[in-house]
Amino acid sequence: MNKTADILVIDDEQVILDAVIKICSLENYTVDTALNVKNAIEKISSNYYKIIICDIMMPDGDGFQIIDELHNKKIDSSIIMTTGYSTVENAVKSLYNGAIDFIPKPFTVDELLNSLYRANKYQEIKNKLEQVSSHQNGNHLYYVPCPSKYFRLGYSSWMVQERDGSVLIGISDLFLKTVDSIKNIEFQNREDEIAQGISCLTIISEEDRAHKILSPVSGRIVEVNEKLKDHPSLIEKDPYFEGWIYRVIPVDPEYEQKNLIPCSSDRI
Repeated sequence: MNKTADILVIDDEQVILDAVIKICSLENYTVDTALNVKNAIEKISSNYYKIIICDIMMPDGDGFQIIDELHNKKIDSSIIMTTGYSTVENAVKSLYNGAIDFIPKPFTVDELLNSLYRANKYQEIKNKLEQVSSHQNGNHLYYVPCPSKYFRLGYSSWMVQERDGSVLIGISDLFLKTVDSIKNIEFQNREDEIAQGISCLTIISEEDRAHKILSPVSGRIVEVNEKLKDHPSLIEKDPYFEGWIYRVIPVDPEYEQKNLIPCSSDRI
């Protein structure tokens, strides 16, 4: 395949394409565009783009067709989904089907650039893993997968149900490896209600990038991991055990678990 640009932006609104091109130029990304699904598939078939930013709703189809096309052609571009029809269902479906991020419109400059930052880091990790695999050298571990009994929302957050019916939620090590060292964590409060696919936490990196974490479940926060407030680096050292974020009383865990990926089948 040819490589003509770093990023392909797919959106039926020229004003959005122009805005994304302008934002991407701030970080010296090269950008190609497509105004519909048909044109996008033609470009994907003949050119390789490291990152694809794709609107969900378009006149001749939707962004999920783009995800399917990438899977069918075994193209490993990182895809970021956007939409003005921001619903929990769209966010969850996007991440379940392989998008690495979901950004509702209208998004800010920082929201897009931070998402692109993580997408680039994700690609770097994936490329390193492929290089290790090609040399049949299993001694390198670039991230720690979620434990097999856990479930994850995309590659960002995880949940595990406890014996008492409560749920612990946290952040995957793969997501943490795509951000800089953590400077601060902005929590929600005990007794706050959270919803699956909606931001429940913000990580502030050492470079002052704000990375929002989407909750894997809906429910009421009954406990916040107080250790993380004094020692935010604990979440990087032990993301699946001591570094959990909230204990939640879930609304409907059996139903929402169907929207999550079992970590027992985890693949990058």
